[in-house]
Amino acid sequence: MTLLDTPAAARGLLTGDRYRAELDDGRELYLDGTRIGNPAEHPAFRPAADELARLVDLQHDPDHRELLTWKDPDTGLRLARAYQPPRTLEDLRVQRRSAEFWHAEALGQQGRSPAFMASIAVGVYDFRHRLATADPRFGANAEAWYRYCAENDLVLSHALGDPQIDRSTDPVDDPDLALRVLEENERGIVVRGAKQLTTLAPLAHEVLVYLSASFAERRGEQFVVWFALPLNTPGLVTLAREPLGGESWGHAHPLGARYDEQDAMLFFDDVLVPWDRVFLLRDGQLAREGLGRINAWSAYVGHIRYRERLRTLLATATLVAESIGVDGFRNIQEDLGRLAGYAELTEYFLDAAEARGAVTDGGLFAPGDTAASRVWSAEVAGSAVEIVRRIGASGLLIQPTAGDLAHPRLRPHLDRYMRGKGIDAERKSRLFRLAWELTGDGFGQRQDLYEYVHRGDLARNRINIFRRYDQSAARERLLKLVAPPSVTPRRASRDHRVRRRDPVPHARGLRRRQQAAPGAGPRLGARPGHRRAPHPDRPGQRHRSAAPGGAGAAAVAAARGRPGALRAPHRGGRRAPPVAR
Repeated sequence: MTLLDTPAAARGLLTGDRYRAELDDGRELYLDGTRIGNPAEHPAFRPAADELARLVDLQHDPDHRELLTWKDPDTGLRLARAYQPPRTLEDLRVQRRSAEFWHAEALGQQGRSPAFMASIAVGVYDFRHRLATADPRFGANAEAWYRYCAENDLVLSHALGDPQIDRSTDPVDDPDLALRVLEENERGIVVRGAKQLTTLAPLAHEVLVYLSASFAERRGEQFVVWFALPLNTPGLVTLAREPLGGESWGHAHPLGARYDEQDAMLFFDDVLVPWDRVFLLRDGQLAREGLGRINAWSAYVGHIRYRERLRTLLATATLVAESIGVDGFRNIQEDLGRLAGYAELTEYFLDAAEARGAVTDGGLFAPGDTAASRVWSAEVAGSAVEIVRRIGASGLLIQPTAGDLAHPRLRPHLDRYMRGKGIDAERKSRLFRLAWELTGDGFGQRQDLYEYVHRGDLARNRINIFRRYDQSAARERLLKLVAPPSVTPRRASRDHRVRRRDPVPHARGLRRRQQAAPGAGPRLGARPGHRRAPHPDRPGQRHRSAAPGGAGAAAVAAARGRPGALRAPHRGGRRAPPVAR
């Protein structure tokens, strides 16, 4: 039976018990050189599997059923809300409230929660029409796979990145650098290679394989492929990393035990992918276009999760500050205010995504672009963790264990010297160990690194934002501002007159009055053959004044402020009469 066939019996909403049982599917999973049978029963994976089981059981709780589930009109089945394709803004807001509930239950620590991954399946469904342009089978496959996942409430993982071998070399030159298609036959395609950092793979039903933006457009088309497979597919090997929720040396790790999602390497040892599970093949341009489209809802849900993580960090930092009496200090309040501002900004980003939402060509209502807010989230993630570290300071490093607190020789000292302000040593130690687990131990460091890398290459994302940001209006205004002024003929003529104006205007007027007087003879002071004296303010030009002692010389002297000179005219009104000093 293929996915294109109608399932004989869709199982509907997942339960905790069914989830645990379905993980015992014969998958090839390894941890520390040992093959693991049912991960739900292994101590390294059991706490996280139990937490996921608890969360899926909440879907059946009458108090949460309407929020966390919806009734599919096509089948009449009640399905997980995260799998509902939103067709209106109100549908999207209901999804937001559902995701807020889920991530609040998980304290914002489940980056690849079922609520997150189901939204990517919704994205694949929305992109089905574009996939069909490459091959009609691919569009039908995408729709059938989405329905199969939704009607059986599957827990999904996804794999995007290539293994880190030699990033300076192209996979065309070394095929082991990327997952590739070896052959196509009547049953499907055969793939070989690996995928790195497949979060939640040891605890998921299926994996969706596609390409990140860095790898979408390949030089070789054999490296471009999208498909989905069950994690128990023959030839598919899962290698889990070291678990982070251990309880060595008496310290409990409640966050690491419950929310360590596990990151894994996937090895595809000539794996057959049936044709009904192939969504895209050998089309880099469509793969790049599809990356943003199918992740539109997951990016939105990711912000909901990150806001809850920031709230958890803020509450932890506040409780730590209160427990040691520094919550009233100005610098501590400033740090807490910065962290509160981060949490508040994520609210604005979510509201903006809804306000800018639009209906896609696939018929669903998608949130607006969140690229810039995703970059911002990665940039402030380290600062948010650092604030908690700075407030807790050295107290995060040294706290007693449960065994220490139970020891009769140690307990009096702990009660006296390791208590806090209004809090006993036992509660304070638990609080500080929680803060350390969030920010400093293996789990906390993994979470911090996850926030930085899971949104993709920051440099590439910043460049993409710069390239598509519309600067046209601002650029036009600035170019007008710095453009040279246009010179009109009238202005040019006026400027010409200004340049030729005599620097001693009252002297010129005096000469005119003297020459216009009755019986005026030659210009005062003029002598035949006498050359003009150099102009006092214009080198290379001769002044019109006559020999020393003439009226022209007197006027020049007046302009220079010498005794006996004539008073200059008033520039703002009528010309003043000449008066001797």
